[in-house]
Amino acid sequence: MPNAQTDPNAPVRRLIGLTGGISTGKTTVSNYLAKTYNFPIFDADIYAREAVEPGSPIFNQILERYGSDIMTTSGTLNRKELGNIVFNNPTERYWLEQQIHPYVRDRFLSAIDELPLHSTVVLVVPLLFEANMTDLVTEIWVVFAGEEQQLNRLMERDRLTLEQAKARINSQMSMQEKCNKADVVLDNSSTQQHLCQQVDAALLR
Repeated sequence: MPNAQTDPNAPVRRLIGLTGGISTGKTTVSNYLAKTYNFPIFDADIYAREAVEPGSPIFNQILERYGSDIMTTSGTLNRKELGNIVFNNPTERYWLEQQIHPYVRDRFLSAIDELPLHSTVVLVVPLLFEANMTDLVTEIWVVFAGEEQQLNRLMERDRLTLEQAKARINSQMSMQEKCNKADVVLDNSSTQQHLCQQVDAALLR
């Protein structure tokens, strides 16, 4: 099991790394943990959006690499257009991740440093394994859903074609491999009530 504590005598914080495939239900789980248990939630996606705000160094690097077509008319990053580039080109995806992941890691470290001792916190990190951030957490929870459910949810949520949805799913580590690396697997192929019951049980571990 990964351990974010380097000092064996340090007070233990419970740092839950919540991950899974795209559109498998991570947000459902994190919302439940926040509302029911009042746990702090640190979200990699929020930090990643901060990283590419207009005028930021990373935003300027993206603009320099891809040109003004990557901007919306309001001057913000056109995330859908950027996704069409990076999810179909592993080289470009790797370049983008190398810009964003260090920023996200630093934001997590700062947030963890401010935690009270003996606290429980949830780090929502879709690319927990791919970005090599498992050292930040003390346990890993993977939210699982069947491939067809995952595709349908993603197409509906982001208004993507089947090909676009598959490209985004295929850009990540396979669900089976993520489940194999998990301390807890949460099956979100049934009802939300069933999912929340699994979360309750996982917290008693």
